[in-house]
Amino acid sequence: MSLKNLNVTKIPSCLKKKLSNKKVIRLYNTFEKNFEIKDSFLVGVSGGPDSLSLAFLTKIYSIKNNINCKYFIIDHKLRKGSTNEAKQVKKILNNFEIKSEILTWQGKKPSNNIQSAARKKRYDLFFKKCKQLNINNVVIGHHLDDLFENFFIRMTRGSGLKGLISLEKKTEIGNISLIRPLLNFNKKDLEFISKNVFNFFIKDPSNENIKYTRTRFRKLINEFKNNGLDKQKLFLTLRNLKSSNLAISFYVEKNKKLNSYFNKNSKELLLNQDFFKQPYEVVFRSISDSIWLVGEKYNASRGKKIDYILDKIRQNNLKKETLGGCVIKKVKQTVIISKEN
Repeated sequence: MSLKNLNVTKIPSCLKKKLSNKKVIRLYNTFEKNFEIKDSFLVGVSGGPDSLSLAFLTKIYSIKNNINCKYFIIDHKLRKGSTNEAKQVKKILNNFEIKSEILTWQGKKPSNNIQSAARKKRYDLFFKKCKQLNINNVVIGHHLDDLFENFFIRMTRGSGLKGLISLEKKTEIGNISLIRPLLNFNKKDLEFISKNVFNFFIKDPSNENIKYTRTRFRKLINEFKNNGLDKQKLFLTLRNLKSSNLAISFYVEKNKKLNSYFNKNSKELLLNQDFFKQPYEVVFRSISDSIWLVGEKYNASRGKKIDYILDKIRQNNLKKETLGGCVIKKVKQTVIISKEN
């Protein structure tokens, strides 16, 4: 697509001139083919090159398609200077007619699993805004490097097939779609867009701190690259794994449809005997999905805890357990899942 086809009459001049760069146009065209959103959406911006590139690409897309989009910056207040950085990012975006709002993480901060807690809080803040604004799409800047990092981290944790490919282009959480349109983009291209458009991006010092698991794996993957790791072949491996995952997912959905029933009056999910007569992976995913659906938690329950519940059911020892915001009990031959009060 050429610059002429972008309906530039609607695009502010400060952004229009950035589209004269051939590489920027090429990257935008790739983005547009993979995005295909027709409803309002919310964009999370951190100030890094990935999220700033996302802000630029989605802004052009929203203008071209006349779609309402909102931009939010999270101030986690986890390190000194975070508030000033958030204000700086807001000012930079405003210079390019991208209006944004800062959301602040209030309250006590954790001392352990900091990055995981920050990620959860970030999504909580985004989802709260979605409800306020009646928006069902949250767009975030995960890219190709994140995909590979996630794969290796999950592999060392002993994750199954679903866990290894858990970073999907689109994830449904309740009635909200979490969308990652940059999974085919490498970090260098995103840095190019950020520098070319904004001449700015923030370098988060935590990205160099090896006390964080993701940082250690990022450095390890770079070592693998230096020793011949072929990212294209790894990407092919992930694609093949996704194909296998789709086959299993088909039988999971079939199991849930045929062997579970939601009682609207009691608001309980009932699982019959046949629900548990499927291959273990199908049963595991089916009950994991069921607990996540009823409990309405952002994160799915830990695999070990689900194994524990299934072991209880298999040995006919299940009486009453709590997991993922749910109460799980067995009455005669039926397993009942209800939301924990």
